[in-house]
Amino acid sequence: MPPVVLPAAGVAGVAGALLLPLDRPGVGWLLSGVAVVAGVVTADRRSREGGEGAFTWRNAGWAVLALALLGVGAVRASEWLFTLCVLGAVVAGSLAVVGERTVHSVLYDMLALPVEALRAIPWVGRGAGRFTARRDGVARRIALAVLAAAALVGVFVPLLASADAAFAAVVNAVVPDLGVATLVRWCSVFAVVTLAVAGACYFLAAPPGRASGQRPQRTGYSLEWTFPLAVLVLVFSVFVGVRLVVLFGGTEYVLRTSGLTAAQYARGGFWQLCAVTVLTLAIVAAALRWAPDATKADRLRQRVLLGTLSALTLVLVGSALSRMWTYQQAYGFTVLRLLVEVCELWFGAVFVLVLVALVRLRPGWLPRAAIGTAAGALLVLAVLDPERLIADANLDRAAVGKTLDDHYLARFSADVVPVVSARLPEPLRTCVLRQVLRNDTPDGWPAWNRSRSTARDVTLAPAAACG
Repeated sequence: MPPVVLPAAGVAGVAGALLLPLDRPGVGWLLSGVAVVAGVVTADRRSREGGEGAFTWRNAGWAVLALALLGVGAVRASEWLFTLCVLGAVVAGSLAVVGERTVHSVLYDMLALPVEALRAIPWVGRGAGRFTARRDGVARRIALAVLAAAALVGVFVPLLASADAAFAAVVNAVVPDLGVATLVRWCSVFAVVTLAVAGACYFLAAPPGRASGQRPQRTGYSLEWTFPLAVLVLVFSVFVGVRLVVLFGGTEYVLRTSGLTAAQYARGGFWQLCAVTVLTLAIVAAALRWAPDATKADRLRQRVLLGTLSALTLVLVGSALSRMWTYQQAYGFTVLRLLVEVCELWFGAVFVLVLVALVRLRPGWLPRAAIGTAAGALLVLAVLDPERLIADANLDRAAVGKTLDDHYLARFSADVVPVVSARLPEPLRTCVLRQVLRNDTPDGWPAWNRSRSTARDVTLAPAAACG
């Protein structure tokens, strides 16, 4: 292990331990991510001759995407949204370390950072042993410097805090209560962040082989692929034809012939169309991976069949989205319904990427492009503020006489406070806001969040009879 890795990982670990608010979204997540990126880049550059690291524009793009996802915690209070963003940031961070495709599967590339962090533990242990055994006494000097600084802080900060109330307030805001739980959390976060940086350096020190851009041509079995795909295209074409009849005949025609209500028709079809979309995507991926492409005729069949299948699936995606919209108009908007709509839109984007890949039949870039669009969809969702969108839509339904589920609205985060405060009448406004803010506790500065900070400025009515 290069000597610079241990200090870089240790500094990032300390930053994570001090800044990361594990119990809520906050700006500390972004700052911790910046510390990890800085530690990895610094260690990689300092450990190579000439100071040129392994990072390229592709690595930098994934790193920026990971930091943007972590930055959602500074502006949105929704915990379910931020959980998805943290998972997306882990995947983007792994791809930032990996860079170009490796000889392993895309699943390994997505999880390279946590996998290599575990594999790096013996590597870090051996490096730490050599670091402490160095004859020049660097480890001893560092330890003495840290202990001396800690002793000075421990003596002078309490004295200055007792001498000035304003300084004492600053110290109390910055320094948390040093209980057992806090120390355990610090040690745990320090270990995880340190291993994350060390794992990234471990991967960069001996990266696996890169995947070749040239694929071996596949021969044979053309009938086994062509006939099933052609039948599937025929089935989809018939379905799309029926949908066109519905489009011109109107919804009343469908309801009259099926004997269902509008909501039943929408609900009954959406999940089936989602399943069809997922299965079709799997079939297209399998065909791109294994279908024969050795001859010009093989490649033409792939383009025609898979292109037609992808185009028809886009129609199915549009049909599924229209059904869900009809269902939400009838029964209300929820987080689950919004998420499945976003997933369906993402499937549509992936099929568009498939159509682009079919032009030259070089789909090697397709998995990462799909991952990138998924992360981009998360960022767009965060910018749009999903809980505010849901609250607004349900309040619009209530404005035209439909039922408002205020108990569901009260389970949201502080993201909905501006909408609820502006649009709900009293006493319902105060009742909902009290439920939304019932578990609110003061934030330390690493846990600062714009939505929670803004919500605390809202004035509640002194009394309200809440059911």
